[in-house]
Amino acid sequence: MIRVLLADDHQMVRTGFRVILELEDDIEVVGEAADGDRAVERAGALRPDVVLMDVEMPGTDGLAATRRITAQEGPRVLILTTFDRDEYLFEALRAGASGFLLKNGTPEALVEAVRVVARGDALLAPELTRRVIATFAGSSARPAARPAGPVGPAPGRRLDELTPREHEVLVQLAGGATNAEIAAALHLGETTVKTHVSRVLMKLGARDRTQAVVLAYEWGVVHPGPPRG
Repeated sequence: MIRVLLADDHQMVRTGFRVILELEDDIEVVGEAADGDRAVERAGALRPDVVLMDVEMPGTDGLAATRRITAQEGPRVLILTTFDRDEYLFEALRAGASGFLLKNGTPEALVEAVRVVARGDALLAPELTRRVIATFAGSSARPAARPAGPVGPAPGRRLDELTPREHEVLVQLAGGATNAEIAAALHLGETTVKTHVSRVLMKLGARDRTQAVVLAYEWGVVHPGPPRG
């Protein structure tokens, strides 16, 4: 079972999310919180797999709460917000969130997002990924908007640790490819791709795929191009 904690200051929103999630055989809502402090407390006490975290809540907001939860190597956090604001997106990534989802999505999208984050993957819509890439790679106006992550070797040394195949996988990740798409492009099995992705994340010191993408653009492994579509 995927254990989920709901953090939102609106009771009706929490009830709606609970109804949607508990229709699934593999998801259990283990608790709720109406503010950031309570979310941190309940995350520590209940040890859920995923916290669905609203941003704007009274007292400690969802971004600060996310920072505290991830700093303690707690559960993975999926940010859910009504507001499609760049500053929320960037701060969520810096805080260590594993996903960012808007509340105007479908119930199916919510359920899939919980499953994706629970299995250790990151979730960021392609259009949001392009915005992250553009900001992290091309804007000197946001010097502090770097992904949160462990302090480690300098960028050059981290990249030098990648094998040629891992470098190819990183380039594919930076293009937004899924494991299946990477497997097809590089003529590998999906299990092999998962192993390569795990090693890339470990060597780069990235928490998840989203941070690996940001680092790839920041460090010049790839360069942003025009949006597709």
